[in-house]
Amino acid sequence: MIVKTIDAKTFKKMFLAGAACIEAKKEYINELNVFPVPDGDTGTNMTLTIMAAVKEVNSLNNPSIEELSKAISGGSLRGARGNSGVILSQLFRGFTKEIRNYDELNVAVITNGLKKAVETAYRAVMKPKEGTILTVARGAAEKAAELALKTDDLVYFCQEVIAHMEDVLARTPDMLPVLKEAQVVDSGGQGLLEIVKGAYAALLGKEITPVATNIEEKSVTGINIERVAQEDIKFGYCTEFIIMVEKEYNLGTEQEFKSYLESIGDSIVVVSDEDIVKVHVHTNDPGLAIQKALTYGSLTNMKIDNMREEHNEKVIKDAQKAANEADMAAKDDTNKPVEEKPRKKAGFIAVSMGEGLDEIFTGLGVDYIIEGGQTMNPSTEDMLNAIDQVNADNIFILPNNSNIILTAEQAKQLTEDKNIIVIPSKTVPQGITAIINFVYDKSPEENAERMTEEMNRVKSGQVTYAIRDTVIDGREIKQGNIMGLGDKTIHCVGDDIKKTTIELISSLVDDESELISLYYGVGVTDEEADEICDELVNLYPDLDVEVHYGGQPIYYYLLSVE
Repeated sequence: MIVKTIDAKTFKKMFLAGAACIEAKKEYINELNVFPVPDGDTGTNMTLTIMAAVKEVNSLNNPSIEELSKAISGGSLRGARGNSGVILSQLFRGFTKEIRNYDELNVAVITNGLKKAVETAYRAVMKPKEGTILTVARGAAEKAAELALKTDDLVYFCQEVIAHMEDVLARTPDMLPVLKEAQVVDSGGQGLLEIVKGAYAALLGKEITPVATNIEEKSVTGINIERVAQEDIKFGYCTEFIIMVEKEYNLGTEQEFKSYLESIGDSIVVVSDEDIVKVHVHTNDPGLAIQKALTYGSLTNMKIDNMREEHNEKVIKDAQKAANEADMAAKDDTNKPVEEKPRKKAGFIAVSMGEGLDEIFTGLGVDYIIEGGQTMNPSTEDMLNAIDQVNADNIFILPNNSNIILTAEQAKQLTEDKNIIVIPSKTVPQGITAIINFVYDKSPEENAERMTEEMNRVKSGQVTYAIRDTVIDGREIKQGNIMGLGDKTIHCVGDDIKKTTIELISSLVDDESELISLYYGVGVTDEEADEICDELVNLYPDLDVEVHYGGQPIYYYLLSVE
């Protein structure tokens, strides 16, 4: 069988088949974890991302490749969930941008599309990690470029590209030690491979059962390996701006600019879209970044946050709590006219995962709660809907999970009429500390600095269970073991929830500690939480100990030491 071109009808079938294949394999992909903890769902996130695009595609009648491209790009961008979903949406964005002007696709067009997809995805990630979905995608693009010089047969072309992707995926454990230790391949790369395999099957004429667009968002186990670790602040100024390109700006120019930013700072994002370049960098000299950017064009949307300035005031926002309750009541009564409240200077959105935690955030003045977290990451569209509901000039988003930060950043880039500030909180305790340290009479920049700095002082922990046997950091872990997790590693493993929790807290307490906070989940009784509280009071009589009902699933305890 030889196929040399793909028309719009076939391309649509291939895309839908790819979506069906990853949906069928999402649970398997979820099991490919760096740690055996339900802390991110790569398969589910990628499935929900592509299904948002499927919904857009299915709404089109006899679409052209251009119409399909816009639906895939726009749908996946708004539906992106978690780091893996955001990266997948960027792969789609780059690929479709390259192919949209063609009536038919051939080897050359697809090769160029794959190249553009990889360029777009790598540019969207602050610190690309090899051994992830990015590596597998790049392998596909490189193999495609090699084959494009040898064949015009799409069947042979796809077969060889897939074989190379499988080889690259098999080598991901050699690139990321955590994968090798856990004896798994990269979950995001596996998800991408399943999509491509499904598309290839459709090209061969195989019938792939379509999937419904209203996929149930189940709580599943799994960890997203592409989690981008947030580092301690080394550079004092968070600098953001948009370049309106007026001079030559190509891939070489962008790489030169990116290299320059790396020489003066970190936390770099450079995303190009035609004649606009979005720039984010942490640096000790914002002027240098601005001067360099001005060599490419004029600047707009400039924002510089001093991330080292300290403040000592504490916020009390009971009035906002009442306003939030009124908003919720209005949303429950769809027949009741809603009176829009005056636009505020600042508003807050938080991702939460339990009724007790919801109440805590609401009591601290959060305007909108997005249900989500470790077992179900909200999408970019969820974030955008929340932003629409908050009538404020400046909106602070607390992701409270490392796998949701990139989604929040993507929502920020898609918002034009409000100033969105993403506070990169990786845990619920960090989010709580961040909002407590908001001060109303300070600027958004000053508050972003204060909130980020104060939350980074918090030592967070989680107590959960292992979902399978594995070895992490040389520590043997059995399915069902109770684990005490810190911000970056596993601190302890045991068979008893109480003992493991105490041991975890003891590993976090130091001479400067003043407060221990525990938030217990649905698997813990009030009595059990009180017992741990009493023991902590006896162990640390000079420290304040507080216990709250969090109502979170999966984790027995979320905790912090300050």
